[in-house]
Amino acid sequence: MNDAARLLQDQSFIRTLMDSLPCGFMVLDEEGRVQLINAIMQQTFGITEQPVRGKKYGDVLRCIHPLESSVTCGFTAYCPGCETRKLAFSALAENRRLTAQTSVQLLINGQLKNHLLLLSAVPFAFADRRSVMLIIENIGKLISHSLPVQPAFRGIVGQNPKMQELFTTIRHVAQTNAAVLIQGESGTGKELVALAIHQESPRAEKHFIPVNCGALPESLAETELFGHVKGAFTGAIHDRKGRFELADHGTIFLDEVGELSPAMQAKLLRVLQSGEIQRVGSERMIQVNVRVISATNKNLEEEVEAGRFREDLYYRLRVVPMTVPPLRERCGDIPLLIEHFLAEFAREPGLYKVTLSPAALSVLVEYSWPGNVRELQNVLQYAMIRSQGDMIESDHLPLLLPSPLPVRHRETELREQDVTLALQKAGGNKRRAAQILGVSRSSLYRFFDRQKK
Repeated sequence: MNDAARLLQDQSFIRTLMDSLPCGFMVLDEEGRVQLINAIMQQTFGITEQPVRGKKYGDVLRCIHPLESSVTCGFTAYCPGCETRKLAFSALAENRRLTAQTSVQLLINGQLKNHLLLLSAVPFAFADRRSVMLIIENIGKLISHSLPVQPAFRGIVGQNPKMQELFTTIRHVAQTNAAVLIQGESGTGKELVALAIHQESPRAEKHFIPVNCGALPESLAETELFGHVKGAFTGAIHDRKGRFELADHGTIFLDEVGELSPAMQAKLLRVLQSGEIQRVGSERMIQVNVRVISATNKNLEEEVEAGRFREDLYYRLRVVPMTVPPLRERCGDIPLLIEHFLAEFAREPGLYKVTLSPAALSVLVEYSWPGNVRELQNVLQYAMIRSQGDMIESDHLPLLLPSPLPVRHRETELREQDVTLALQKAGGNKRRAAQILGVSRSSLYRFFDRQKK
């Protein structure tokens, strides 16, 4: 510990003040080694100060890249361009406070996530030794990921019978090591289901490593999944672990697995059959114990019939098939999801708790949601920003959503000629006809039921 850090450590008032700060705080020496961290850092990252003292900041922040190299922080292929490193050393070189946003991949409680951190670096000198205070201004965003997920279920919102059946399947399959294939449309929450399986399983204390197979360039897919050794190709200046090694004794989630090339499908099949991986450029086989969960929005049976996906790999991946229902099939969950998302957004800096007007809620419930839960989340965030108040009205919603029409008839006042005319204008679409009439779909259906009697 250098003199400056020792001063902060020894001064109980200063230490108490530092531990009460609502932001993450660490003191680094001139080589980027951690000398001191405050209480909120320890809480968020699940660490204690003594064991991490003298380590590089990337190790303390649980950055994913140091885990890829036996030399740890500062020695992987990603480290020379590390924005956190640049910020800290630039502040020291220029002797002034610097602030920047940086995107990092962090493992918190074994879960790999992309985070956008707002960092400040403040240089100071004491007893002829220079240090820098590195401050995480928005550490509150990380705290929500470090806290245990409340039983609602595992962050997945839904009271629909299909969702309750899905929750039961998650609990059962989590106790096995069987491969799971999660199917469903984009935006339905397949990664949340995969994470829930991991969190309910005996592997919950180990890493959950998601991989977006659709975003992997063919040239990088093998090294990303299986790693490489030094000298395997130009730019491979250090050994690097792949995602399968990082997930050892934990879970790997292969999202959009249907996008893998035929060559990568063959290599993945070999890993699933043998339980061994081989780094690019190495002749040595490495045994891994990994639970494999995959997901796709494609119909893999059709892909197999078309010859675009290997049949043997398909059956290896779908030992337990699961399907996440689209939002249009569980409209009753929309108010619950709205409440959930608005509460989440209210914790963001610059936002606050809002409610929906009845007209806005009607629009959201009636919409078909082709983008599913993800689209609903984005629409609510957009509307919340536009509202600039404590109430979201229908005119705060994106223009792509149908606007509510004023109610012109009570349910008991619907007349056959009005309904017929509305159906003609709507081309037979009952949802649109209900909007033209200014009533809910249920009111229109009850009208039809009465006509049949």
